Amino acid sequence: MSEKKMSSSRKHHLKSLMLQIAQELIAEEEAQSLEDRKQYMSENIAPLQLTGSIAELQDLCKKMHQRIDVIDEERYDLESKVNKATKEIEDLNIKVIDLKGKFKKPTLRKVRMSADAML
Repeated sequence: MSEKKMSSSRKHHLKSLMLQIAQELIAEEEAQSLEDRKQYMSENIAPLQLTGSIAELQDLCKKMHQRIDVIDEERYDLESKVNKATKEIEDLNIKVIDLKGKFKKPTLRKVRMSADAML
């Protein structure tokens, strides 16, 4: 089976098609990400109503700060979990590398056996 080489113009054409498809996929992902972000914001955050007295606005600010604190604590917890998992993965990778390096295959020796011993 002979393998035919592609011409450079064909390679260039295929590469440009692949890049075009990749750009379209990236644009779709960005649009989907933006839509997901908008949907998340509409579901989880109440619309802001600034009509009211100063006391009500201060109360609203306090509530927002409390919510920010809770979210920041959750972010910190998740970040620490990720860092811990990353450190554990690195340690396990180091152990695997160490184990690969320590065990060498022994050289095999010729053993003389008679025909009767083999049976």
